[in-house]
Amino acid sequence: MDILYKLDILSQMYDIYEAFSTRLSVACVRGCAACCTQNVTMTTLEGYRIFKHLISTGQLNFFQRIHSSAHQERFQPTITTNELAALCMQEENPPEEASNRPRAACPFLSNNECLIYPVRPFGCRCFFSTQECEKNGCADIDLFLITVNTVFLQFIEHIDGSGLLGNMTDVLLFLESETLRKQYEENATLNHPGSIPVNRLIPRLLVPPEHRLRIQPILQKIENIMLPQGRLGA
Repeated sequence: MDILYKLDILSQMYDIYEAFSTRLSVACVRGCAACCTQNVTMTTLEGYRIFKHLISTGQLNFFQRIHSSAHQERFQPTITTNELAALCMQEENPPEEASNRPRAACPFLSNNECLIYPVRPFGCRCFFSTQECEKNGCADIDLFLITVNTVFLQFIEHIDGSGLLGNMTDVLLFLESETLRKQYEENATLNHPGSIPVNRLIPRLLVPPEHRLRIQPILQKIENIMLPQGRLGA
Protein backbone atom coordinates (compact mmCIF):
# COMPACT_ATOMS: atom_id res chain seq x y z
CA MET A 1 0.00 0.00 0.00
CA ASP A 2 1.30 3.47 -0.90
CA ILE A 3 2.79 5.37 2.05
CA LEU A 4 0.67 8.47 1.34
CA TYR A 5 -2.47 6.34 1.34
CA LYS A 6 -1.44 4.82 4.66
CA LEU A 7 -0.87 8.28 6.15
CA ASP A 8 -4.28 9.42 4.91
CA ILE A 9 -6.01 6.44 6.54
CA LEU A 10 -4.06 7.07 9.76
CA SER A 11 -5.25 10.70 9.82
CA GLN A 12 -8.83 9.56 9.34
CA MET A 13 -8.40 7.05 12.17
CA TYR A 14 -7.17 9.85 14.43
CA ASP A 15 -10.20 11.98 13.45
CA ILE A 16 -12.62 9.17 14.30
CA TYR A 17 -10.98 8.69 17.67
CA GLU A 18 -10.94 12.40 18.43
CA ALA A 19 -14.68 12.61 17.71
CA PHE A 20 -15.18 9.75 20.17
CA SER A 21 -12.80 11.01 22.86
CA THR A 22 -14.17 14.57 23.00
CA ARG A 23 -17.34 13.12 24.57
CA LEU A 24 -15.43 11.45 27.41
CA SER A 25 -15.56 12.76 30.96
CA VAL A 26 -11.93 12.84 32.07
CA ALA A 27 -9.65 14.59 34.53
CA CYS A 28 -6.95 15.27 31.91
CA VAL A 29 -6.21 18.94 31.21
CA ARG A 30 -3.51 20.88 29.38
CA GLY A 31 -0.29 20.84 31.37
CA CYS A 32 -1.00 17.48 32.98
CA ALA A 33 1.99 15.39 31.88
CA ALA A 34 2.21 12.50 34.35
CA CYS A 35 1.62 10.01 31.53
CA CYS A 36 4.09 11.67 29.13
CA THR A 37 6.92 9.23 29.63
CA GLN A 38 9.52 7.51 27.50
CA ASN A 39 7.46 4.30 27.61
CA VAL A 40 5.14 5.25 24.73
CA THR A 41 4.98 2.76 21.86
CA MET A 42 4.01 3.33 18.23
CA THR A 43 4.13 1.91 14.71
CA THR A 44 6.64 2.89 12.04
CA LEU A 45 3.79 4.65 10.21
CA GLU A 46 3.23 6.94 13.18
CA GLY A 47 6.99 7.44 13.51
CA TYR A 48 7.22 8.30 9.82
CA ARG A 49 4.50 10.91 10.27
CA ILE A 50 6.45 12.46 13.13
CA PHE A 51 9.69 12.38 11.11
CA LYS A 52 8.07 14.16 8.15
CA HIS A 53 6.63 16.76 10.53
CA LEU A 54 10.07 17.44 11.99
CA ILE A 55 11.45 17.88 8.46
CA SER A 56 8.66 20.21 7.33
CA THR A 57 8.97 22.37 10.45
CA GLY A 58 12.79 22.44 10.45
CA GLN A 59 13.00 20.63 13.79
CA LEU A 60 15.28 17.68 13.03
CA ASN A 61 17.43 18.95 15.89
CA PHE A 62 14.92 17.19 18.12
CA PHE A 63 16.79 14.00 17.31
CA GLN A 64 19.46 15.28 19.69
CA ARG A 65 16.89 14.90 22.45
CA ILE A 66 16.10 11.37 21.31
CA HIS A 67 19.76 10.34 21.19
CA SER A 68 20.36 11.89 24.62
CA SER A 69 17.54 9.84 26.14
CA ALA A 70 18.26 6.60 24.24
CA HIS A 71 20.50 5.29 27.03
CA GLN A 72 17.62 5.34 29.52
CA GLU A 73 15.79 2.14 30.36
CA ARG A 74 12.32 2.10 28.76
CA PHE A 75 9.44 -0.21 27.91
CA GLN A 76 10.18 -2.19 24.74
CA PRO A 77 7.30 -4.47 23.68
CA THR A 78 8.09 -8.02 22.64
CA ILE A 79 4.82 -8.64 20.77
CA THR A 80 2.33 -6.49 18.90
CA THR A 81 -1.37 -6.03 19.70
CA ASN A 82 -2.42 -8.21 16.77
CA GLU A 83 0.06 -10.89 17.75
CA LEU A 84 -1.56 -10.85 21.19
CA ALA A 85 -4.96 -11.28 19.49
CA ALA A 86 -3.63 -14.27 17.55
CA LEU A 87 -2.34 -15.88 20.75
CA CYS A 88 -5.73 -15.34 22.39
CA MET A 89 -7.44 -17.07 19.45
CA GLN A 90 -5.10 -20.04 19.91
CA GLU A 91 -5.72 -19.97 23.67
CA GLU A 92 -2.01 -19.54 24.28
CA ASN A 93 -0.49 -17.42 27.03
CA PRO A 94 1.34 -14.30 25.81
CA PRO A 95 4.90 -13.61 26.98
CA GLU A 96 5.18 -11.52 30.11
CA GLU A 97 5.93 -7.87 29.40
CA ALA A 98 7.91 -5.84 31.94
CA SER A 99 5.48 -3.36 33.48
CA ASN A 100 7.70 -1.66 36.05
CA ARG A 101 9.92 0.36 33.75
CA PRO A 102 11.19 3.76 34.98
CA ARG A 103 8.96 6.68 34.07
CA ALA A 104 11.54 9.00 32.50
CA ALA A 105 9.99 12.00 30.76
CA CYS A 106 9.28 11.83 27.03
CA PRO A 107 12.07 13.49 25.00
CA PHE A 108 9.40 15.66 23.32
CA LEU A 109 8.15 17.08 26.63
CA SER A 110 9.12 20.63 27.63
CA ASN A 111 7.56 22.58 30.50
CA ASN A 112 4.76 19.99 30.61
CA GLU A 113 3.92 20.72 26.97
CA CYS A 114 4.22 18.30 24.03
CA LEU A 115 6.50 19.67 21.31
CA ILE A 116 4.96 17.43 18.62
CA TYR A 117 1.35 17.54 19.82
CA PRO A 118 -0.30 17.73 16.34
CA VAL A 119 1.45 14.49 15.25
CA ARG A 120 1.67 12.65 18.58
CA PRO A 121 1.13 8.88 18.21
CA PHE A 122 -2.04 7.07 19.17
CA GLY A 123 -0.41 5.80 22.36
CA CYS A 124 -0.47 9.42 23.56
CA ARG A 125 -3.88 10.31 22.11
CA CYS A 126 -5.70 7.47 23.82
CA PHE A 127 -4.49 7.83 27.40
CA PHE A 128 -7.32 9.31 29.48
CA SER A 129 -8.01 9.04 33.18
CA THR A 130 -11.14 9.78 35.21
CA GLN A 131 -8.96 10.88 38.13
CA GLU A 132 -5.89 13.08 38.45
CA CYS A 133 -2.88 10.79 38.06
CA GLU A 134 -0.40 12.95 39.96
CA LYS A 135 -2.77 13.46 42.89
CA ASN A 136 -3.85 9.81 43.18
CA GLY A 137 -0.66 8.10 42.04
CA CYS A 138 -2.30 6.20 39.18
CA ALA A 139 -4.78 6.53 36.35
CA ASP A 140 -8.35 5.24 36.38
CA ILE A 141 -9.50 4.10 32.92
CA ASP A 142 -13.00 3.02 31.92
CA LEU A 143 -13.17 -0.60 30.70
CA PHE A 144 -15.01 0.31 27.50
CA LEU A 145 -12.32 2.89 26.72
CA ILE A 146 -9.70 0.16 27.04
CA THR A 147 -11.63 -1.90 24.49
CA VAL A 148 -11.93 1.03 22.09
CA ASN A 149 -8.24 1.86 22.46
CA THR A 150 -7.26 -1.76 21.80
CA VAL A 151 -9.36 -1.89 18.63
CA PHE A 152 -7.75 1.31 17.31
CA LEU A 153 -4.30 -0.08 18.10
CA GLN A 154 -5.20 -3.21 16.13
CA PHE A 155 -6.36 -1.26 13.09
CA ILE A 156 -3.39 1.13 13.12
CA GLU A 157 -1.05 -1.87 13.23
CA HIS A 158 -3.09 -3.50 10.43
CA ILE A 159 -2.64 -0.44 8.21
CA ASP A 160 1.11 -0.57 8.80
CA GLY A 161 1.30 -4.29 8.04
CA SER A 162 4.75 -4.02 6.46
CA GLY A 163 6.20 -2.06 9.35
CA LEU A 164 7.22 -2.43 12.97
CA LEU A 165 5.92 -1.62 16.43
CA GLY A 166 8.20 -0.49 19.22
CA ASN A 167 9.10 2.12 21.75
CA MET A 168 8.86 5.65 20.35
CA THR A 169 12.61 6.20 20.78
CA ASP A 170 13.53 2.96 19.03
CA VAL A 171 11.16 3.53 16.11
CA LEU A 172 12.39 7.08 15.50
CA LEU A 173 16.05 6.06 15.69
CA PHE A 174 15.26 3.29 13.19
CA LEU A 175 13.65 5.81 10.80
CA GLU A 176 16.56 8.24 11.20
CA SER A 177 18.52 5.96 8.87
CA GLU A 178 17.93 7.15 5.30
CA THR A 179 18.46 3.61 3.97
CA LEU A 180 15.93 2.05 6.34
CA ARG A 181 13.47 4.90 5.81
CA LYS A 182 13.69 4.38 2.04
CA GLN A 183 13.04 0.66 2.48
CA TYR A 184 9.99 1.48 4.54
CA GLU A 185 8.69 4.01 2.00
CA GLU A 186 8.96 1.38 -0.73
CA ASN A 187 7.25 -1.35 1.33
CA ALA A 188 10.44 -3.39 1.14
CA THR A 189 11.33 -6.06 3.67
CA LEU A 190 12.86 -4.18 6.56
CA ASN A 191 16.26 -5.03 7.98
CA HIS A 192 15.07 -4.38 11.49
CA PRO A 193 16.59 -5.03 14.90
CA GLY A 194 15.30 -8.27 16.37
CA SER A 195 14.15 -6.33 19.43
CA ILE A 196 11.42 -4.52 17.47
CA PRO A 197 8.36 -6.71 16.69
CA VAL A 198 6.95 -6.89 13.16
CA ASN A 199 3.38 -5.71 12.62
CA ARG A 200 0.74 -8.14 11.49
CA LEU A 201 -2.79 -8.01 10.10
CA ILE A 202 -5.80 -8.31 12.39
CA PRO A 203 -6.62 -11.96 13.11
CA ARG A 204 -9.64 -10.99 15.21
CA LEU A 205 -10.72 -7.92 17.10
CA LEU A 206 -10.23 -8.04 20.86
CA VAL A 207 -13.74 -7.01 21.87
CA PRO A 208 -15.38 -8.68 24.90
CA PRO A 209 -19.03 -9.78 24.49
CA GLU A 210 -20.36 -7.00 26.74
CA HIS A 211 -18.89 -4.31 24.46
CA ARG A 212 -19.73 -5.73 21.03
CA LEU A 213 -22.98 -3.87 20.50
CA ARG A 214 -21.72 -0.61 21.97
CA ILE A 215 -18.63 -0.51 19.75
CA GLN A 216 -20.47 -1.13 16.46
CA PRO A 217 -20.91 2.58 15.52
CA ILE A 218 -17.16 3.10 15.88
CA LEU A 219 -16.36 -0.01 13.84
CA GLN A 220 -18.71 1.18 11.10
CA LYS A 221 -16.86 4.49 10.85
CA ILE A 222 -13.53 2.68 10.65
CA GLU A 223 -14.78 0.29 7.97
CA ASN A 224 -16.08 3.24 5.95
CA ILE A 225 -12.55 4.50 5.35
CA MET A 226 -11.93 1.39 3.25
CA LEU A 227 -9.26 -0.45 5.17
CA PRO A 228 -7.43 -3.19 3.26
CA GLN A 229 -8.35 -6.86 3.58
CA GLY A 230 -12.09 -6.16 3.55
CA ARG A 231 -14.52 -5.75 6.43
CA LEU A 232 -13.48 -6.79 9.91
CA GLY A 233 -15.97 -7.20 12.69
CA ALA A 234 -15.81 -7.92 16.40
